[in-house]
Amino acid sequence: MLPILSRFSIFDDVFNDSIYQKKESSIMKTDIKENEENYILDIDLPGYSKENVKLELDKGYLTINAEISNEINDSNTKTNYLYKERFYGKASRTFYIGESIVDKDVKASFKNGILTVTFPKKSIKEESGKTYIDIND
Repeated sequence: MLPILSRFSIFDDVFNDSIYQKKESSIMKTDIKENEENYILDIDLPGYSKENVKLELDKGYLTINAEISNEINDSNTKTNYLYKERFYGKASRTFYIGESIVDKDVKASFKNGILTVTFPKKSIKEESGKTYIDIND
C-alpha cells in the first residue's frame, strides 16, 4: 500500500531545495562591469519602485536600501499562499567604492526593476560625510 500524501506534498519536495532558501545575498543580485572610465553596478530589484530605493554614500561606502511591502490591493479577495518565494520587506547591500568618490560622481538610474549605478574609477575628494544620491529614470 502506498503512503497517503497531503495534496501539496509535491510542493514541499520541489521547493525544499537549498537554492530556494532566502538568503540576504540573493535579494540584490548584482553584476559589476567596467569600461575605460567607469565602474557600473547593475542591481536586480524586481517589484521595487524607484521611490522605495535609496542610495547613501558615507566614507567610501555606497549603501543601497530598498523596501517593498506585501500589500493586497483587493481587500474583498482572500488569498491563501501555498508557497511564497518572493521577498517582501527591507533589504540593504553595501559596496566599498573608494573614499575619493563623492556624491556628484555617482549616477544612478532605475528601469524595469534594474538599478544601474555608475561611478568613475578615479576622482578627487572634495567633501566627506554621509550624502544621498538621486535616482533618475
